[in-house]
Amino acid sequence: MSTRPSRQALVLGSQAAELAWAVPQVVAHHLTRLALAGPLPSARDRKEFEGMVQEKQQAFSQAWQAMAVQTLRAQQQLGLSFLQQLGQPMRWRAGVAPPGLAQLQRAALGILGQGLAPVHRKAVANAKRLARTRLR
Repeated sequence: MSTRPSRQALVLGSQAAELAWAVPQVVAHHLTRLALAGPLPSARDRKEFEGMVQEKQQAFSQAWQAMAVQTLRAQQQLGLSFLQQLGQPMRWRAGVAPPGLAQLQRAALGILGQGLAPVHRKAVANAKRLARTRLR
């Protein structure tokens, strides 16, 4: 198994970094807007606050569904790989990770990537949209 990070791991790390940058911007904008709105928010503010809740529910629902589907795919692939290797002798050398470990790592990264994608997509889009939006 290579010690160099896979492309999948690099993309996932990049998405996590973008998410870590975008989320505080969105939260700061929403909290500022909430504070400025006061006890009687305008129609524009109410629409933004309602959309904020719906967007989160939708993104996390999509994330859970994508992760569940990817988990099922990974289980099928790992099961098939296990069955194919049953009749074969163990071929790896001492000190070298068995080939199944790389497959497990790819499966885990795939599941994580599928779950992160909808949340990343929505948070980054919100950060860009809210950066163009005036608070008042």
